[in-house]
Amino acid sequence: MLEAGDRVAVSVPASSANLGPGFDAVGLGLELRDAYAVRVTSTPGLVVRLEGEGADELPTDETHLVARALRTALEVCGVDWLEGLGEQRLGLELECRNTIPMSAGLGSSAAALVGGLGLGFALVRGGLLTEDDLLLVNTHAGIAEGHPDNSSASVYGGMTVSWMPSPTTVRTAQLCVHEGIEPLALLPASTRLSTSTARGVLPPVVSRADAIGQAAKAALLTHAMTTDPSLLLDATEDRLHQEQRRGVYPESMGVVDELRSLGHAAVISGAGPAVLVLARAEVADAVVTEVRSWGRTWRVLRPGVAAEGVRVER
Repeated sequence: MLEAGDRVAVSVPASSANLGPGFDAVGLGLELRDAYAVRVTSTPGLVVRLEGEGADELPTDETHLVARALRTALEVCGVDWLEGLGEQRLGLELECRNTIPMSAGLGSSAAALVGGLGLGFALVRGGLLTEDDLLLVNTHAGIAEGHPDNSSASVYGGMTVSWMPSPTTVRTAQLCVHEGIEPLALLPASTRLSTSTARGVLPPVVSRADAIGQAAKAALLTHAMTTDPSLLLDATEDRLHQEQRRGVYPESMGVVDELRSLGHAAVISGAGPAVLVLARAEVADAVVTEVRSWGRTWRVLRPGVAAEGVRVER
């Protein structure tokens, strides 16, 4: 039973999807977190407070993505917030502190879904998120996204490989990233690109040769990320989506081309336009120096790998 004054807070990591050949399946949690909190109040209704990325443009009502995901989790637990949280006629106060860049390819929407779902389950469970709850969060977020690559990485952290055996089922394997890999996120001055725009230019059919090549590189990617980072340049080669979307983010693809020509495993992060570099730790500083020497207005982030995903904050 919820009571006025009940409060819970969670944080959720950013994520990078695909990592080259793992299209719609592979994700990597990044230690750049959005923070969300919800408090039960004695006043019916919903209040949403925002700060950080998107605070001036995101909705502050029940249509906010975190609020929608929160409602889903509460309803799964048998609580309907729009009916005043039961006979007590209580309300909710939602706070969102966003640090993940929006529409950049770093999983901001997936983090919002995972955060809202996590808040709902943790609120009902008295501040806990069980393994079963994480399975529910993973499933609902993956279904809502339509592809669970980003959301699973935000749920579990580390490197994740996810698949959907059916339209209502999400499965995920979590892998430990080799300690000699440092992810770098490079963001152009203009970072806004909708996922639907980036996906809309992809062809519906691929050749057998490309499918075979992609399968080989995706398999190699798991080995390179967990065991042998020296293989990352070969393992991050993509045939299905990056070149096909070059016209959508030509500047980002130019950065990918330039870094790969220097031997660095650079890929488009998710739907872009951010670029992810899976740098070997010993050359990460050199990559940053190289990018900054170009004189472009690109922002360089060194978030590190998120060892864990969504978590309750005390």
